Amino acid sequence: MSDQVLSAVPARRASRVLGLLMLLGAGAALLAVPLLPNYYVRIADSLLIYILLGMGLNIVIGYAGLLDLGFVAFYAVGAYTYALLASPHFGLHLPLILILPISAALGALAGILLGIPVLRLRGDYLAIVTLGFGEIIRVLINNADRVTNGPQGITRLDKASLFGLPLATPGEIYLLLLATCLLTGILVWRLEKSIIGKAWAAIREDQDAARGIGIDTVRAKLAAFAISAMIGAITGSIFSAFQRFVSPESFTFQESVLIVLMIVIGGIGNILGVIAGAAVLLVLPELLRGFDEWRILVLGLTMIVLIIVRPQGLVPRSLSPERLLGALFSR
Repeated sequence: MSDQVLSAVPARRASRVLGLLMLLGAGAALLAVPLLPNYYVRIADSLLIYILLGMGLNIVIGYAGLLDLGFVAFYAVGAYTYALLASPHFGLHLPLILILPISAALGALAGILLGIPVLRLRGDYLAIVTLGFGEIIRVLINNADRVTNGPQGITRLDKASLFGLPLATPGEIYLLLLATCLLTGILVWRLEKSIIGKAWAAIREDQDAARGIGIDTVRAKLAAFAISAMIGAITGSIFSAFQRFVSPESFTFQESVLIVLMIVIGGIGNILGVIAGAAVLLVLPELLRGFDEWRILVLGLTMIVLIIVRPQGLVPRSLSPERLLGALFSR
């Protein structure tokens, strides 16, 4: 028996070394992306933006089980917060480090304002109300000419900087987005394992039973909407800093549908699923860019096949980040 234990020690060490090397290799690959041509860096920027949006919406849909079809409204709140506070439009030129917490606060407030009237709604009724909320925000932005410049949008946004470091090129924005994704991923993962995460899971499975065992479903739902909206608003501000232009066309209902599809195809309630779904819906069309006549058809067929073959998503809920790390460093 002792010989078996001794023989297992080198194998365990080899497995841990291999897992560490794989993590270091993945980290090096992510940090090397800014060295690629701008076309590929911009694709990576868009991918990270949608991963952030997916992680935000996943809190409401995946963790709390509430269907939200107006998530793009919070994205717009953050984008226009940066546009109004860091441009010649009103003569304000606040730095990004101040705009981000303002965007987070306004996004959380918008999430609570949406959450209050839909607390008693479920299923299709909830989806319809949240869809209407998203359209109201878009129409408001489109018609408030004196504030948002209407359909013409706001141009000449300030170049962003953080702690004196410029964030003007796609590579510099990529590093900001990568750091934001890592921090957001850790936050979302910790929330899932926390008491509030357990409350969301109970609400997702059976809202009446959750209320019956003493869970404050009102506070739990409002927390889900507020945190989700906060992540969406922060992402919107970074998007505006990246584009240096913002207009209502970037915040249509189709954007909300795209984010929902990312979660459904990748795997509901799973951070890794969000990443997988974003990769399929954003990278695959770029790979098929040379086949313009067939690109949409191939993408649609791919989604149909994935939904039929993997109705639970590409990444099942059971494959969590900690389980993946455990597999890399298996004994």
